[in-house]
Amino acid sequence: MSQVKESIEVDVPVTTAYNQWTQFESFPQFMDGVERIEQRSDTLTHWVTKIGGVKREFDAEITAQIPDERVAWVTVSGQAEQSGLVTFRPIDPAHTEVTLMMDFDPDGVAESVADKLGFIDRQVKGDLKRFKHFIEERGAETGSWRGGV
Repeated sequence: MSQVKESIEVDVPVTTAYNQWTQFESFPQFMDGVERIEQRSDTLTHWVTKIGGVKREFDAEITAQIPDERVAWVTVSGQAEQSGLVTFRPIDPAHTEVTLMMDFDPDGVAESVADKLGFIDRQVKGDLKRFKHFIEERGAETGSWRGGV
């Protein structure tokens, strides 16, 4: 298994950052390689990704969700094996630190090489920068889910 951990400061309150992150179907707007996400239940999402020309589909289950604090997940079926955690830490009333940690199992030589060359780290860092731009430009979330898991 490989690991990645990246953080970014976003210029929105913790509730705004957290609420937007719970809108999984909006992820293709700021995550490179994510073509589509379907929210199938409160805890199950279906992902379609295409990274480096490789298309994958998988289901991920939300294993923990605490409003304004964290969202954790693990893949439960399909063509990817990963788990992760995103945390939200208020810096002050108008700024939040978002930290994304992910464990994943590179599949095949190409993914292993990409991982060793830091491609995955750069991908996650870029996704967080695009999230920052997305939420700061809007100034408000596209929706929210405040339930706990």
